Amino acid sequence: MSVVPYKDQNEGKKTQVANMFNSIAKRYDFLNHFLSAGIDILWRKKAVSLLEKAQPKHILDIATGTGDFALEAVRLKPQQITGIDISEGMLAVGREKIQKRGLSHLIQLHVGDSENIQFPDNHFDAITVAFGVRNFENLEKGLSEMYRVLKPGGMAVILEFSKPQTFPMKQGYNFYFKNILPLFGKLISKDNAAYTYLPESVQAFPDGNDFLAIFQRVGFKETKWHSLTFGISSIYTGVK
Repeated sequence: MSVVPYKDQNEGKKTQVANMFNSIAKRYDFLNHFLSAGIDILWRKKAVSLLEKAQPKHILDIATGTGDFALEAVRLKPQQITGIDISEGMLAVGREKIQKRGLSHLIQLHVGDSENIQFPDNHFDAITVAFGVRNFENLEKGLSEMYRVLKPGGMAVILEFSKPQTFPMKQGYNFYFKNILPLFGKLISKDNAAYTYLPESVQAFPDGNDFLAIFQRVGFKETKWHSLTFGISSIYTGVK
């Protein structure tokens, strides 16, 4: 059974995740940077740097949220960045940020389902996802859709939380994730479930080599796993 934000509700994971992000959208950016001590910004920079050699012209940012990954990808000088997300609340915050920076001509954000992507086959030069694949209702289907809309030779770059394995980082991380993070998340976001769901979803997610196996199964080649910050986060790359 997949981990869901609201255990007392009957809706599927996709609907619950959309509702959760709509609920916390206005506080999401602050919480993201606060709870990670700003290191999530460095992780995004590292992920985007892996695309520098490819110089993609058309980029799809899946689970774009408030657009932080899309905004970071601007430094690649693409012709167009398209972001999709199931949460209209998150997209509204993202569009406001993009407009303030005068980048509405370059970055377009749309409501979209990562497991049923509304674009044709072989359409994008690169695909990025930051902290989004963990929320897919059907991980393999979502990755298959990414593969479908990517051009042959195009690269997918996925940034996601993972589970540290070495002492003492593993113990400290688990304590923070299970006790400190949900407390602050609840106080600031006013959503009782959102920051309890986060550690539960990370715990349930097939990270590391387990993720690479699924990535390869849907067709990706040249797959790589880059561990970040003692294993707290990981970047996965694959080529179509």
